[in-house]
Amino acid sequence: MAEEEFPVSKMLKVIRGITIYKTEKWWLAVLLLEAFGRRQVATYLWNSKGGVWKRRQKFVVSSRELWWRISEAVENQNYKP
Repeated sequence: MAEEEFPVSKMLKVIRGITIYKTEKWWLAVLLLEAFGRRQVATYLWNSKGGVWKRRQKFVVSSRELWWRISEAVENQNYKP
């Protein structure tokens, strides 16, 4: 199976990406990007209208420290899906 191309700006280089889920209308993925000489991890949520994917949300994790703080907060709250 061929890898899908993630619908991000041409200014960004996708190094790796993982689709969390994808339906006919919604697509959520986590991407490792290179932007302006720096690497960053970002979550994207796209919505498809008329077969065209448009970004609805983007969240960039700018540092390991931020990731640790986010993951610690989630783990400590015992969130259950």
